[in-house]
Amino acid sequence: MDFWSRLLAHTPLSTAGSRKDFAKDPARRLHRFEKEYSQLLHTWRNSSNLAHDDEAAEYIEMRLQELTSLLSDESRRPLPHPCIAFSAAKQVYIPVAKIATSSFNEWIIKEAVLFFATLIESEEEAFVENDNFSGSLTNLLVRITGANSIRLSADIEARIVELAFNITTKIRLNPEILPAWFKSHPPQLSQDGKPLPDHDKFTGRTQKQDFPLFYLLIDYIHHEGKVGDFARTGLLYIIEAASTSVMLEQWIVESDLSTLMATGLGALYSQLSRKLVIDHPANDLPPILAFSDYEHPKSNYEIVSSCSPEFQSHLDTFLSHLLFWQDVLNHCKSVEVKSTLLEHFQVIFLQQLLYPSLLESSDVDGGSSVAVLTYLRRILESVDHPDMINLILHYLLALPDVVASPPSDTGDVVSAARKRKSMDLATMMASKSEAAADPLLFNLVDLIRACLRSQNNQTVNVTLQLVSVILRRHHRYAVTTLLYTEGVLGESSNRTWGAHQQEVEYFMNLAETIGGQDDFNDLYQNAVKDTSARLENHPCSIKLVTPKTSTNNRELPAEPDSLPGAPRDVRSHTLHPDDPLLNIMLDRLETFFLNPVETNLSLTEALFDLAVCGFMHLEGWFLRHPQGYDYDDDEDDGHPLAEPPLDPDSQEYIEYTRVQSLQECHKRPKWAQAGLPRFLRVLQTLCDQVVAYRESIPRFDDLLQQRREAFQIADNVMPNPMPRRTRTPVSHQGGGGVLGAPFVERPGGYDEPRNTSRERPSGLEVFAHRILSELGTPSRSGSPRGRKETRRVMSDRPAHGPGLAPSGTVSRSFSPAASVASSMPSWDGRTSDVAVANQAKAFQAIDQSILARRVGLPDVKRAVEPVKLSFDRKPVIISPSETDDADDEEGKEAEDEGEGGGEDALLAPSEDGHDSDEEGLTSVEEKTVSVSHVLTNVIVFQSFVFELSSLIQVRAGLFGEVRFV
Repeated sequence: MDFWSRLLAHTPLSTAGSRKDFAKDPARRLHRFEKEYSQLLHTWRNSSNLAHDDEAAEYIEMRLQELTSLLSDESRRPLPHPCIAFSAAKQVYIPVAKIATSSFNEWIIKEAVLFFATLIESEEEAFVENDNFSGSLTNLLVRITGANSIRLSADIEARIVELAFNITTKIRLNPEILPAWFKSHPPQLSQDGKPLPDHDKFTGRTQKQDFPLFYLLIDYIHHEGKVGDFARTGLLYIIEAASTSVMLEQWIVESDLSTLMATGLGALYSQLSRKLVIDHPANDLPPILAFSDYEHPKSNYEIVSSCSPEFQSHLDTFLSHLLFWQDVLNHCKSVEVKSTLLEHFQVIFLQQLLYPSLLESSDVDGGSSVAVLTYLRRILESVDHPDMINLILHYLLALPDVVASPPSDTGDVVSAARKRKSMDLATMMASKSEAAADPLLFNLVDLIRACLRSQNNQTVNVTLQLVSVILRRHHRYAVTTLLYTEGVLGESSNRTWGAHQQEVEYFMNLAETIGGQDDFNDLYQNAVKDTSARLENHPCSIKLVTPKTSTNNRELPAEPDSLPGAPRDVRSHTLHPDDPLLNIMLDRLETFFLNPVETNLSLTEALFDLAVCGFMHLEGWFLRHPQGYDYDDDEDDGHPLAEPPLDPDSQEYIEYTRVQSLQECHKRPKWAQAGLPRFLRVLQTLCDQVVAYRESIPRFDDLLQQRREAFQIADNVMPNPMPRRTRTPVSHQGGGGVLGAPFVERPGGYDEPRNTSRERPSGLEVFAHRILSELGTPSRSGSPRGRKETRRVMSDRPAHGPGLAPSGTVSRSFSPAASVASSMPSWDGRTSDVAVANQAKAFQAIDQSILARRVGLPDVKRAVEPVKLSFDRKPVIISPSETDDADDEEGKEAEDEGEGGGEDALLAPSEDGHDSDEEGLTSVEEKTVSVSHVLTNVIVFQSFVFELSSLIQVRAGLFGEVRFV
């Protein structure tokens, strides 16, 4: 009839206007709504089975869609809203829920969910407070997500969880809504009419009917994407609401929330690979690893690579659920609920999964130690909640237990419920394992020390990263467990001003001995800035760098420790020189130039973090102890004091003694090599080894400078910024330390350029080869940036010592471009460009052959004398004439050697892969690496020395560690 009416009235184009007028009229809108609703009921009642009646199902879907559209449109219009009022009065949602649950049709379910969501969003007629509405909706949600329901699409699941989340949001804003959704039923009875035992109540299966919405959200907290986000956030809101309802608090304690969360976390941890190797993708290899002997570790179906997308996905899922645990504890205001969660976290996850995996790990079975230590490091990096950190480290480090129960503020009912839950948990765990492992027999400290002595470089690397995280983020747990520390009283152990200046200059002289032509002042200033930030942000240093009272004279809040057994505030302490961890790391430091670059980055990071804590005194193990200062008797500082006043009680005598003490603190102790801590002696030995390499490797300084420039170019052209610890040390840009371990999240790999086992080189390998080729020509390396050759440091001497080759060498001041230009025939007074290019390629090949040579650790006792460092920090300048004369003499010696000498004899690699003992280098049994690898480690070592110098300088000003009187 509507069609014929419009046709007769000749108004076919007025449809849009009439629909607008219809929507504006409340009466007509209600009439349309009632009509659609009646047709919906009629179709449903006349259909025997919607699951098999496609025509009826499609018609019902259209009617539901129309009803939702009318409600949504009306909610945006001014009052009155008759359709919404009709839905509340006639309880339209009850038949809609029944239709959806019995239809087994995905599209009808979707429209029903949208219908309920529209009613809730209208915020009228108090739908969320209505018991019938909540009953119908929860029944719908439980039925369509249950085991016997049809499989829903991801979009519909997201809409369902979002609907549940919207309800929890309203409960959070208005706790009075809670009774409509949470109903505590009377205790169930057994068949003989008696109450069920407590262990049956613990299972939680009998309590789902009390709060179906709660369990719906639990089922989706492990999902990824917005579904998991909605579920986790909604569950947080419910747990937060427990603080306003004792009944809900008791119900949560007695429910299986804690069990489900702990077992869910354990299941995600079990999905992680048992064996792991740390690798880096070939197209994303940090340059500092590309310019080294880095090789891809082998992986297979059992040993997973850390750069595997599947592994990264599993690890991210596990860490996200771990952070959800932390969010739950942060939102939970109930002590009893929090205690129940933490107890299950410890018993089910720590004792039953994490610790056994650490105990069973080994570095000889293909990477199980690498896997579990990496997982533990990521856990300690991700978690910030003090209670979770205390549980993990307190248990793994076997700290003594303190028997105490947290205070309860909710009465005896909830406390009794938690005690029953604890007993049930203990009984359940006892039935599963008769003899569980105990950290008192083998704890995390034992595992760390064993792994640091491993022959597996990857095991050592990940262990050092774990140590660094504990020292940097949770230092107070390491003071009495991981470290062998001693208490320090007073300021008598602080170094004097004269000794401080002497030690700073010592580090700077070490760095200058390595040499270089860059602006190291900028590098050092960046190191000072980064060190200041790291010291200020250390958790133990906050109380030292923050004023004790604020402007309103209120004391700073104490560090939170809600659980017993957590270590108290760290006091002044120092590391014992015989500390096992320190000496193990120094053992690794002694082979620095042969170590993998990744190991050196992790090692230097851990050693730096060992000295970051403001309460850790450096004297004795890092720097010289004042008790060992020895002064020259005849030392005269140029300012002799007058005769002391006769009256010891006079003000003049007091002033005289103060000035005398001031001058005493400004004196510089004698620098005795035998009295230095092992740390400083090892650094001196490494510096001597650099000098030995300089004497043994042709063109060492030029190649080292080329490597620095290659790192700088790589940092400028790489499209993606690298993590802090994988950026090249020389091109340091701030934001963290200069040295450290690459992140496991950015795994990668690199095959040496000389290794042709792979079919196609990676993009970064090609780039590295191009950089080395461009910067490896003697014509450029003689003066990389157009600097004059007169800028030579003390150690830049002609290479004529024992080492890689016979006495004839390529002089570092030799200018191939000039010699080529003078020797090539010219055409019209100009040098042949082709000849110059060919000669340049020849010199490039010479540099490449040097970089590919295999070397070991030099015997510094025979190769060179120990570097004698002066403390004026003035480099010795070698004049150009002296250098040229030395080069000419070497060139003549090379020519006199005939066929046995010259460039070919010098640069040809030794057949047996090592140099003889007569040349002062390694023996056959020792490890060898390429010269390219050594150059990269030398740059890392120099940056580390700069960091150490900045560390003692910043600490002196920040913590007031230097005595002036």
